[in-house]
Amino acid sequence: MIEIGRKLNGRYHIIGNIGSGGMANVFLAHDLILDRDVAVKVLRFDFQNDQAAIRRFQREALAATELVHPNIVSVYDVGEEDGLQYLVMEYVKGMDLKRFIQTQYPIPYAKIVDIMEQILSAVSLAHEHRIIHRDLKPQNILMDESGVVKITDFGIAIALTETSITQTNTMLGSVHYLSPEQARGSMATNQSDVYAVGIILYEMLTGNVPFDGESAVTIALKHFQEEMPSVKTIDPNIPQSLENVVLHATAKDPADRYKTAEEMSRDLYTVLAANRLNEPKWQPTGLMGETKILTPITDEMAMPSSFNSMETPPEERNEHEEIEQQEAVAKKKKKKPWIIFLSLLALVLIVVGIFYFAGRGSSEVKIPNVADKTETQARSMLEEAGLKVKSESKQIQSDDIEEGKVVKTDPEMGSTVKKNREIELYISSGNKKIKLVDVTGESYKDAIGKLGEQGFKESQIKITKATDSKVDEDKVISQSPEKGEEVDPKTDEITLVVSKGPDDVYLADYASLGYSYNDAVTELLSYGIKGSQITRVDKPSDTVAKDLVMEQNPAAGNPFNPKKGKITLIVSSGPDKTTTTSSESSTVVLGSYAENYTYDNAVNALTSLGIKQNQISRVDESSDLPKGTVISQDPGAGATFDLKNGKITLKVSSGPSNVSVPNVIGLSPAEAKAQIESNGLKYIQGSGDASKGKVISVSPSVGDSVAKGTSVTVNFSSATDTTGDGNS
Repeated sequence: MIEIGRKLNGRYHIIGNIGSGGMANVFLAHDLILDRDVAVKVLRFDFQNDQAAIRRFQREALAATELVHPNIVSVYDVGEEDGLQYLVMEYVKGMDLKRFIQTQYPIPYAKIVDIMEQILSAVSLAHEHRIIHRDLKPQNILMDESGVVKITDFGIAIALTETSITQTNTMLGSVHYLSPEQARGSMATNQSDVYAVGIILYEMLTGNVPFDGESAVTIALKHFQEEMPSVKTIDPNIPQSLENVVLHATAKDPADRYKTAEEMSRDLYTVLAANRLNEPKWQPTGLMGETKILTPITDEMAMPSSFNSMETPPEERNEHEEIEQQEAVAKKKKKKPWIIFLSLLALVLIVVGIFYFAGRGSSEVKIPNVADKTETQARSMLEEAGLKVKSESKQIQSDDIEEGKVVKTDPEMGSTVKKNREIELYISSGNKKIKLVDVTGESYKDAIGKLGEQGFKESQIKITKATDSKVDEDKVISQSPEKGEEVDPKTDEITLVVSKGPDDVYLADYASLGYSYNDAVTELLSYGIKGSQITRVDKPSDTVAKDLVMEQNPAAGNPFNPKKGKITLIVSSGPDKTTTTSSESSTVVLGSYAENYTYDNAVNALTSLGIKQNQISRVDESSDLPKGTVISQDPGAGATFDLKNGKITLKVSSGPSNVSVPNVIGLSPAEAKAQIESNGLKYIQGSGDASKGKVISVSPSVGDSVAKGTSVTVNFSSATDTTGDGNS
C-alpha cells in the first residue's frame, strides 16, 4: 500500500485513498507542478511481480491515451517508481452512475437520454479505435458535479488487433450487464458493449437491473434464456419509443441489435419527439425463423469454465432476507421437483398481483376519451375523473376533427395515470394554418420535440450549423419561418440554424513576445475565455524576469476553443537562490507534444530545451488529425532525454487517407447504405422516396476522392420515376 503523504515522482502528493479494484488501488493526489487534483491508479503490491498483470496495466495506459474525449476519463501521465506501476488520471469530483440512480430515481426521461447520449458518444470513439470496453456498468461511469459523464476503467479493454489475447478461460465484467454471446463464452464485440449500454438504460428507467439471481451462473443463463422484462411494467408512463430503444439494444441475437453505438445514439436523438411517443412496439426479426429445440439445462450439467471467475455483486439484506435465502438453498439441496417450486411461485405472483392491482386502483385513473369534445367539455370530463388540466392548450392541425375541438391529450387518452396528473389538451385548428412556436435559444433536441407537437415530421425540419460566440453549442440561433408566422405542418418546412459554438482562436506566443502574466490573461479574456480556463504555474528562472510568461500549453499557433479549451501559463518567479548554475545539466524532461502541437511548434519547443535539429526525426503517416499535427512521440512525455546522444521521433499527420465515393446509382436504400458504409463513409438519406425508389444521385459525386468518415447524401427517385442523372 502506498503511503499517504508520499510524493510520487517528486510531483504527485498522495492525499488519500479513493477506492480499489481487482488489480489496482486508486488514490487522490495533488499535482504540485500544475496545481490540480488528480487520481493516481497504482498496481496492487501483490501484482508487482505478475508479468501478465503488469502487461494488462500497461495496456490500460496505452488504450486510454488513445481515447481523447470529453466523456472519457483522461490519462495525464504513466510511470514506475520503486517497482510501483502507476497511472495519473483526471480526478472526477462527483459520484458514479450507480449511486446517481440510487439517489435520484425516478430520473426525468430527458436527463436519461442526455446521459445515454454522452455514454454512447464515448463508446463510439472507443470502437473507432478498435477498443471494446467489455466492462460497461454504472460503477464504471462517473458523473461530475455539472452532470458531465466520464467513462473510466479501460483496464480490461483490449485492442481488437491483439489477437493473441483470448477469453477462453476468463470471463471479465459484471454478470448483470453481460451480453448473451459473452455468457455463452464467445468473444466480446462492439455489439456486446451496446448490449451493456441497453441494460444500463433499463436500470436508469426502472431503478433495477432486469436479471438477478443467487449466483453468477443463474444470472448469466437468464441473459440468453429469458425475455427482457418490459420497463412499462415498472413505469407505465415510459414512452413506447424509449422502451423500443431498450429492446433493440438488448436483443438476444446480435443480428437484431443495433450494429453500432452511433446507430443507437441516432435512435435516441428523437426518442422523445411527440410523433414517436406511441410508435409500435419493437419486435426482433432475426429469431423469427424455424423453431429450434434447445438442450435443456440441468443441475448436473457442467457450466462453462469461464463462469468460474464471475462474481455476483454483494447485496444488502436484512435478517429476514438471510433466513429466506438459507431456506431457498436448503430446498435446492433437497432437489425437490421443479414443478412444485414453479407452482408455488406462480401462486405467490398471482396473490401479489391481485393485491398490487387492487391497491393501485385507488390511486390511479384512466384518462377518459375526450376526442371531438369542446375544450370546455373536455376540461370538465378530465376534472371529474380526478385529473388536472393545464391552463393553456395547444393548437394542432387536423383534417378529421373540426376547429375548436379536442384532437388528443398528453398523456394519451385511455392510458392509466396517477390521480391529479396534469393533462395537456391539443385543440384542432381545422385545415387552417397555425402559428409557429418560438424555439430560438432551445437545444435542437427540445426544438424538434416542440415542432413535433405542432405536427411537423422530422423530415420537414432542416438543421444547419453556424458558429456563434454568444449562443451556446447545440442551441438554436434562429428559425425560418420566424415565431408567430402562420404555417402548415403538413407541407411547410422549418429551417433551424444551430450553434457550433464560437470559432476557434489562434493564441499568440506570449513567451517570445514578452507578455506579463496579467497582460496575457487580459488578452485571453478578450476572446471570451473565462478565468477558470486559465491555469498559472510559477517556476524559477535565472534568465526570464519575474511575472513574465516563459511557456504556454497549448503552444502558439494551435487552434483554441474559447468555450471548452484550457491553457496553462508557466510564469517566472525570478531566480531560484537555492540552486547553483556552476554546471550545466546534460539531460532534460520531455513534454507532451502529441495532438496539441504542430510539427514546427513541437520542434521549436524541443530546441528551446537544448535539443538539436539533427536529434529530431519526422515520420509522416495518415491520420484523422489535421495535417501537420503531431500524432505521437518516442520517447514519450515525461521521459528523461540525453542532450548529447538522445534521439526523438515525431509521427506527424499527413491528413486522413482518402477513399472514392462508390457508384450506387440504381441501387435500393439498403444496398446503397451497405456499399457506402463498407467504404468507411457515412450514409445520409436525402430527398425522394427512400421506401420505394432507387438511387438517382449522390453528393459528393460518384468517384470523388474524399476523406474517410465523410457524409454522403443519397437522393432517391419517386416510386414511379426510376430515372436519374447518374451523377457519375
